[in-house]
Amino acid sequence: MKRRLPPLHALRAFEAAARLGRMTAAAEELAVSPGAISRQVRQLEEHLGMALFDGTRSRPTLTAAARSLQPALTSAFEQIRDAVRSLDDAGQGPLDVACFSTFTVKWLIPRLFDFHARHPGIEVRLRTTDTGTDAAREGCDLLITALNASTRQEASDALPLFAEQLGPVMAPSLAARNSGLHTGNDLAGHTLLHTRARRDAWDRWAAAAGIELPARSVTAGPVYEHYYFTLESALRGLGVAVAPWHLVLDDVLAGRLVAPLGFTASGYEYLALRRSGAAHPRLDLFCGWLQAQAGAMPAHPT
Repeated sequence: MKRRLPPLHALRAFEAAARLGRMTAAAEELAVSPGAISRQVRQLEEHLGMALFDGTRSRPTLTAAARSLQPALTSAFEQIRDAVRSLDDAGQGPLDVACFSTFTVKWLIPRLFDFHARHPGIEVRLRTTDTGTDAAREGCDLLITALNASTRQEASDALPLFAEQLGPVMAPSLAARNSGLHTGNDLAGHTLLHTRARRDAWDRWAAAAGIELPARSVTAGPVYEHYYFTLESALRGLGVAVAPWHLVLDDVLAGRLVAPLGFTASGYEYLALRRSGAAHPRLDLFCGWLQAQAGAMPAHPT
């Protein structure tokens, strides 16, 4: 008697959890709860009769069997995705675009109406990702990400968008209440806001700007899970955030934030990475539009 294959949803849950390293990340990617991912992985373990994860619940590690299974599943799911997408390459179906969550909220969505107005027949589906440099592996047609100089060389065929510029921003009310910022030394008197995913942002900005920050200023202050939490806190006057120009330009130009110390290149470059494979006329249109939007960004204050 032939042995049944494990349930597809269990294989998919395990592949995402193993590839991303966390059940919560897999749950976010598959749009289910972390509990559902755990149950599906457990179902697969019961079907196979072996453990796939060791370690603690908060810091799981892959067993030898899992390390062998995950690459094969990832490759298989990529082939399925490519086969399905190849049916759309003739000019039908939506575009799947993945990028950082805060980039999506603060830069892409506010400009996306223009693309819809120009190309009303093309649906753009957005999803977020914080890792990866391979659009096919991320399950999308286009991956927008940021790379530093060393990793940028590995993406020679990427579509360049813009160089990231970092600078301190704060609410006008906070600037007025605390006499603002005039030099880097003035930061010592302010609460600095931090983002967990970019814990080195203040250090990176200070090094690029030639400013030495007081050690306590760098380590003190609230740390937020996402950049958009940090930016919202700055907008509400809870402290000073160091932020990329493209994420705050709308707020600065509208007067909701001020950037008294200007912006400095961080060493990162934003790029668009296409899914390799068949010709994709709709993706050509979107990439051309994306590059035009990047080129039309207003210059930051100095």
